[in-house]
Amino acid sequence: MIKVDLHVHSCYSPDSLTSLEAIIETCRRRGLDKIAVTDHNTIAGALALRELAPELVIVGEEIKTSNGELIAFFVEEEVPAWLPLEEAIARLRDQGAIVGVPHPLDRLRREAMGLTALLTIINRVDCLEGFNARCILPGDNRRALALAREHGLPVTAGSDAHSPMEIGAAYVEMPPFAGKEDFLSSLRQARIGGHLSCPLVHFTSVWAKIRRKIPMAKSQ
Repeated sequence: MIKVDLHVHSCYSPDSLTSLEAIIETCRRRGLDKIAVTDHNTIAGALALRELAPELVIVGEEIKTSNGELIAFFVEEEVPAWLPLEEAIARLRDQGAIVGVPHPLDRLRREAMGLTALLTIINRVDCLEGFNARCILPGDNRRALALAREHGLPVTAGSDAHSPMEIGAAYVEMPPFAGKEDFLSSLRQARIGGHLSCPLVHFTSVWAKIRRKIPMAKSQ
């Protein structure tokens, strides 16, 4: 079994300051065998990190659609934000990516898809995130896990890390896989591990957004 965090953000996300080097070091220290780098609406960070640590990285993307977020794995071509939900899924399907939904039933996140929208596309996704360490209400993860089981979908788990201290907070232990061809069959045998992060980690995202504006303010 390998230990995989399937939801990690790097400094290529606007709400994270985590360097690529810090991600690699943290993964090594915490015994993570693989991670999915799922920056917001870009695969640039994942591609850059894969150059540094090719055995560690799954190229992913967290995509803001017009009706909630998708999360995708084994992405070859970046999908832009704000597309209609169906079009975003179609673009991912066209390139053979694995399509999932992050924190689908999180009641405190505006980006969460929610049950009504999710049920309209649930037969077109490959997996649901059954455990997200940044969910503040534990019941939201339980509801997502139950929904995945009801529809026979494998579940992912991830820290949703926006800072190094969060990486590996949630993960799956799954059989080794060679690539996207056997990823889902391996995921069906996975066990979820980890714990919820302290709610205060959300302030790291707020700080990242503020910090990025400081150089601009000084230059004006």
